Amino acid sequence: MEITSTMVKELRTKTGAGMMDCKEALAAVDGDFEKAIDFLRKKGLSAATKRSSKAAKDGTVASYIHMGGRIGVMVEINCETDFVAKTDDFQAMARDIAMHIAASNPLCVRSDEIAEDAINREKEIYRSQLRDEKKPEKIWDKIIEGKLKKYYEDVCLVEQKFVKNQDITVGTLISNMIAKTGENIIIRRFSRFQLGEEIKQ
Repeated sequence: MEITSTMVKELRTKTGAGMMDCKEALAAVDGDFEKAIDFLRKKGLSAATKRSSKAAKDGTVASYIHMGGRIGVMVEINCETDFVAKTDDFQAMARDIAMHIAASNPLCVRSDEIAEDAINREKEIYRSQLRDEKKPEKIWDKIIEGKLKKYYEDVCLVEQKFVKNQDITVGTLISNMIAKTGENIIIRRFSRFQLGEEIKQ
């Protein structure tokens, strides 16, 4: 596949990595953007990777109320400085993520927050399905890995497709802001309330 300068520029905008590194990454994965981002992260070349060791102790708590007060969200997003936290771009991103949470109802921020018991339950469900479908056992692990990836994309905030732009994930949205501001940015936590929902004890 031909790697165009437009593709390289777009990847650089998304990751903050150098032009030649972006070109190499795209060539290595036949132009697949998500795989190219993973390629750069593994090599430690993306701006997001470089900033991840920096302390993010500032930021904002954004809120979003939907359907005339039937759904409400609060989300804490951290960055390194008050200067970045107060910029229009950062504040708009935080509001967009709060709106995304209201619409997509994620279970957690990242996959490492899901309890091991819950993951094991999912795996057991997949095994039972594969058994019923009489799939060969030797391919179960690969299929289960794929199903888990899809599960994470459904329930983990940073893995979900961003509601305002289905071409990127919420994680990519954060990476783009890291590249733009030069600061580490993380979604720390969120709470979503829906009127009349069952309260878990």
